[in-house]
Amino acid sequence: MRVRKAIFPAAGWGTRFLPATKAQPKEMLPLVDKPVIQYAVEEAVEAGIEQVIIITSSQKRAIEDHFDLNLELEQLLEARGDIEMLRQIRAISDLAQISYVRQKEQLGLGHAVLVAKELIGHEPFAVILSDDVVVGERPCIGQLIHAYQQTHSSVVAVTEVPHAETSRYGIIDGAVSEDYGDPRLYKISGLVEKPSPEVAPSNLAIIGRYVLTPKIFDKLEQTPRGAGGEIQLTDAIEALMKEQDVYGYAYEGIRYDAGTTMGWLKASVELALGRPDIGGEFRSYLQTLDLT
Repeated sequence: MRVRKAIFPAAGWGTRFLPATKAQPKEMLPLVDKPVIQYAVEEAVEAGIEQVIIITSSQKRAIEDHFDLNLELEQLLEARGDIEMLRQIRAISDLAQISYVRQKEQLGLGHAVLVAKELIGHEPFAVILSDDVVVGERPCIGQLIHAYQQTHSSVVAVTEVPHAETSRYGIIDGAVSEDYGDPRLYKISGLVEKPSPEVAPSNLAIIGRYVLTPKIFDKLEQTPRGAGGEIQLTDAIEALMKEQDVYGYAYEGIRYDAGTTMGWLKASVELALGRPDIGGEFRSYLQTLDLT
């Protein structure tokens, strides 16, 4: 089956960015001149996703407003003759079919995926964490969808991290699959959540892109709550591995962890430098700074 739907968990509090996120969602923080979540939705649409399911909470109305029509703004831009900006604003509301599901309690990533069960139905689907901004020639989630089409199994995105940083990630144990002729495709034999460097089975870390079979919902419903009463997606994937193969795909692209202040700053600078309209002027400005 085709992968047509993608879940975007976006119900968290964003406490790392307080006080900026006291009254606005962290997903709406701008990278240059687009909110973080828009980069992720555009990535999904470019990869062929048709239905976007955003998991929200009572504090996230700004996300819904951003992807909705704003007729007053469109009329203002049209009256001013700013046709290019009018085109960009209209394109946002036309990106995809977007649905919203309220997560009444923030009980972990696994729970956020589970609340979308009725909208997903019995088909494979993607999960995209917008904090992970991935820039490359091919959309990251599109690379995972291609791997799913080869394997007909769940696929998670992995990337190499320094051994000293394995305690920040879920780390896979596995080896390059010999069945499909793709050196980036790993058959996973185990998952370890945030292992210390001395016991980590590898330095391949899971980042915020997944393509999952609908069987994951059964496993999420059976997964006991862990610390803080949360249902962890990695626990459900580990349970899924007892019945179905699960693969890791070492995607091509540059990842920015826009869920941290430093990662967000790095993404803002590097994305701005890559923009043809402002990159040159911004680079010239940076060269004038005394960084000693």
